[in-house]
Amino acid sequence: MYKKLRTLQTIDESGAVLIVRLENAEVAERVAEAAIEGGFRALEITLSIPGAVDVIRRLSAKHGSAGVAVGAGTVLDEHSAYECIRAGAQFLVSPQLNPAMIRTANRYQIPTISGAYTPTELVESAEAGADILKLFPTEAGGVAYAKSVLAPLAHLPIMPAGGVTLDNVGEWFAAGVAGVGVGSYVTKAWQPDGDFSRVTEAAKEFLSAVAEARQ
Repeated sequence: MYKKLRTLQTIDESGAVLIVRLENAEVAERVAEAAIEGGFRALEITLSIPGAVDVIRRLSAKHGSAGVAVGAGTVLDEHSAYECIRAGAQFLVSPQLNPAMIRTANRYQIPTISGAYTPTELVESAEAGADILKLFPTEAGGVAYAKSVLAPLAHLPIMPAGGVTLDNVGEWFAAGVAGVGVGSYVTKAWQPDGDFSRVTEAAKEFLSAVAEARQ
């Protein structure tokens, strides 16, 4: 199978992308490892983390052959896109429509998840060549907004990022989303006592809820 299709299949089969946005590279890597142990197969390491590219490089080298897709998030320009691809990122995520990022990714056959919110932005992102459309920000409109947008745009693969929890993940899929992005529920599960096994357990719980919601 072509590499790009394999990555998209991984994201599709997972139904969820873990958004790792934390204060430093060491914590981000520990969280990512714990989440992979819990079953996550698609993880976005955001470039807002100092040293994020090195984290992407290490995780991709270690887990790529096992079918784990490690991507880069908060990719804002063509230079960052190319740097992440060279480091082994298997998909790129932006918070907004970034034609230069999409063009660079397509040049190297790397999938993109492009941020958009309004119907106009969603359609323009699809026209620009984005593979998945990240509905962002989602907290304001929530599930109701996603359902409204998807009524005329049900053919678009829309993935909300933010505001997705164990309790409402079923509502998101019922609204018609193709997948979900999740962050704090999993990535900050260790914070009460520093026990990173809590991340693994939160990952298992969330992925189980996703699987149930998609039945």
